[in-house]
Amino acid sequence: MTFEEIKKVLKTKTVGIAGCGGLGSNCAAALARVGIGRLILADFDLVQEGNLNRQFYFYDQIGMLKVAALKQNLFRINPEVRVNTFDIRLCQSDIIEIFSKCDVIVEAFDKAEMKYMILDAVHNFLPDKHLVMGVGMAGWGDNNLIRSRQSDKLIICGDEVNAIADENPPLSPRVGIVAHMQANAVLEILLGVNEHQIHS
Repeated sequence: MTFEEIKKVLKTKTVGIAGCGGLGSNCAAALARVGIGRLILADFDLVQEGNLNRQFYFYDQIGMLKVAALKQNLFRINPEVRVNTFDIRLCQSDIIEIFSKCDVIVEAFDKAEMKYMILDAVHNFLPDKHLVMGVGMAGWGDNNLIRSRQSDKLIICGDEVNAIADENPPLSPRVGIVAHMQANAVLEILLGVNEHQIHS
């Protein structure tokens, strides 16, 4: 497929992103760059200076709602992308309502309990939806540990080991790798397997 053919398909698709931190903001930016038609973004938080080591925001956006700042940044990448934002701390019923019309849902939460919540919500109430999760991206190095794994409609990106902690913080390189793996998984779901990919 040419890039024009890819954009023609993607402009009809909607992707929901739950959480607009390091994973969500960078995944959204990657999808905007390739021509996704609509993004549905949900996050309750504000941009803080400490976010700038890994999240797709800028110093002059500190204090803004993340969903508002991200929408602004996505339009600078691709003014044709449609963006719906929800300034909300998601609960299970919100997830079901907000993301029910999405072609793919991306999980981009920091906290394990939120990850379990969206997994449970999608599995039990939106079983026809693909869910792309990010698990294990803290620290630095060990590129070869980062991978993706699929089980039916669930795709997990990350090393599935390195949880975020004070002594093992999330940093831009590893978080960015996982966020872009999530975006790449979304493309594979929406476009199918790339038959021209060279496998060694």
